[in-house]
Amino acid sequence: MSVIETVSDVNNTFLARRELVCTFKGLGGKLKKLEAADMIAKQFKLDGKVIIPINMKTHSGTQEVTGTFYVYDDEGLAKKQVNPVIFARLEKAKAKAAPPAEEKKEEVAA
Repeated sequence: MSVIETVSDVNNTFLARRELVCTFKGLGGKLKKLEAADMIAKQFKLDGKVIIPINMKTHSGTQEVTGTFYVYDDEGLAKKQVNPVIFARLEKAKAKAAPPAEEKKEEVAA
């Protein structure tokens, strides 16, 4: 049984993207956008594509999270269509996740 259920999978040819709406069972309050994007990439075998988490919504009373993701073949096209604030937030989250791993490497080397 998969943790991810596909609610909607639409290929938007006009905007040259794939729009996925998925529900994550049992991960309410524990799932981050970057982790969800990695899970989507593994589930749908989207290696080498740009996956942008647009919206993550937790349902009250249950441990379900519904997420909307846009999948692009080209990052340049994604940056033209998607609000730049979303990219800024994703970069901030990536930067926040990266330093603890670097600090551990420095401690091991010393």
